[in-house]
Amino acid sequence: MDKIPMTAAGYAALEDQLRHCQQVERPRIIQQITDARTHGDLSENAEYHAAKEAQSLNEGHIAELEDKLARAEVIDVSKLSGDTITFGATVTLIDEDTDKKSIWQIVGEPEADAKKGKISITSPLARALVGKKKGAQVEVVTPGGAKAYEVVKVEWK
Repeated sequence: MDKIPMTAAGYAALEDQLRHCQQVERPRIIQQITDARTHGDLSENAEYHAAKEAQSLNEGHIAELEDKLARAEVIDVSKLSGDTITFGATVTLIDEDTDKKSIWQIVGEPEADAKKGKISITSPLARALVGKKKGAQVEVVTPGGAKAYEVVKVEWK
């Protein structure tokens, strides 16, 4: 059973999702099933079948979240330091072609969200960055072609 590295914030977010699925979605779906049963013949009751499908999806999501939480290896980023990029580091990069600055935090797969500046430790960019230091040149092969970056800052937030 592989451990899943994640930050404390990522772990808390998964716990919140699990709590929502168990305490909000589950009772809501059960009520939908109960309401649909009052409409008569279940074999031709679309509301009943839709509610049962929603229940199945929700229970599957709960099982998935419980599995991720059970395998989580929470890493306290605030206790990490140094100038070598590892899990949890927040890295400022300059695109060598466009001089565009970007900031990424390397996090676990379940908490990755590019819109929030969090990339998975398994992503091509994160794999290229791990082990590098400030001032390093990094080349990453992306679906759009190779990109070159310079590491300008390594932080631990």
